[in-house]
Order: sequence, then structure tokens, then C-alpha cells
Amino acid sequence: MTRNIALLLAGGRGTRFSSMRPKQYIEVDGQPVIAYTMNRFNSHPMVTDIYVVCSPEWREYMEILAKEKGFEKFRKCIPSGETSFLSVRSGIEGLLAEGIDERAMVMVHDAVRPLVSHDIITNNILTCSEHGNAITVVYSNESYMRVSGGNSATGYAMREEYMRAQTPHTFKLSVLRDLMAETDRCGVTYSQSLFTLVCELNYCPLYIAQGDIINFKITQPQDLKYFRALKDV
Repeated sequence: MTRNIALLLAGGRGTRFSSMRPKQYIEVDGQPVIAYTMNRFNSHPMVTDIYVVCSPEWREYMEILAKEKGFEKFRKCIPSGETSFLSVRSGIEGLLAEGIDERAMVMVHDAVRPLVSHDIITNNILTCSEHGNAITVVYSNESYMRVSGGNSATGYAMREEYMRAQTPHTFKLSVLRDLMAETDRCGVTYSQSLFTLVCELNYCPLYIAQGDIINFKITQPQDLKYFRALKDV
């Protein structure tokens, strides 16, 4: 059976939060945000493994959490980097160092998107299995303005031509290995996400896996309020 691996990015420092803890470790109803995320992948029948990319000082915490919560698909923590790009790279290199079959599919997911659904995970696995990759997206029901200087509009963009990228971003491990090698050849040292990186490297086509509006990223303090209201959905 092909291994379907969740690679959870949990190296963020949560600088927008007035909290001593990074946002992925903030507790909601007695458990940290990342535990909700891990539970979604751990309970999905098609997911075989969970790896967490986190700062070394949180490794023991994550190992204890996984044991206490009974996340039997958790394998280990991989040290994060100083940026999201370097954390993705470290995660990929960590999987390769484990000797994992490069035909495995890897779902790179933000640990602070705890409302990822079973349908989204299934969509990613099936789309990547058929096409070789999958990018989770949602169509926008809002209009888009073009802005200049951030305080005035210069026009609009047709919303039918745009979709919002979420995570997971799913690729075969062999593809991720080759993409990292290409970043070295091109001298790329930063990208906002794996999705933006593959676009910058002109890797295409990218295939759509249907997402969901509630699969939002906890970024601002008010996002925790939304999560508390929706966590049992």
C-alpha cells in the first residue's frame, strides 16, 4: 500500500499573538490547537503516517502529547527552520533521511488549520494519486479589488478567474526531492509556501483538490474565537 504521509508544519512562533506560546500550542478546551489537527489526520483511514516539523524545544512536548492522545500514526518530530520555506525543506529532508519510499504521497499541512476535513484529506490523496499532485483550494464568493499603496482601489479582478489556496499541498516524495534540488540550482532561499514555491519554479500543471471555507488558518487572535465556535463541526 502506498504510504500517505501528513507532514505538519508547526515551527511558527506566533508573533501576532499576545501569548507566551506559539499559536499551534495554545489550548482550546483543554488541548492544544495542533492536537485537533493531528486528530483529523490520525483518524483518517487512508493516512498512514504523521510527522511534525517543530522547534527542537517543543519536540518532547509533542512526543508526550501524541502518546497521551493515542495518535498511533505519529512517527517523530523533525526540526523546523527559521522560516516556513526552511521548515518545508527540513521536513522533506527528514522524510528522505527516514528512507521512506519516494513513491509515498506527502500532504504538507499547516498545523494551525485544525478544521481540515476528512473530505479534504481524501480529495488530496485521490487527486495526487491520479494526477501526481494536489493543491487544496476554495472558490471565492467575494469580489477582488486591485489596490495601489494599500489605501486606494485601481480596478477589480474577476473572481471567477481566482481561487484561494489552502493546505494540504500534496506531492509524491520524489517530486518534493526534485523540487528542493531545483531550488538549489535556482538559488531560491525563500517562498511564502510550498504552493508559491512550485509556481515560482514553473512546476505545472497543478491540480485542484476541493477545500472548504472552514479550513482556515489561525493567524490572528480572533481566529481562535471562530475555531472555538466551529471545532465540533
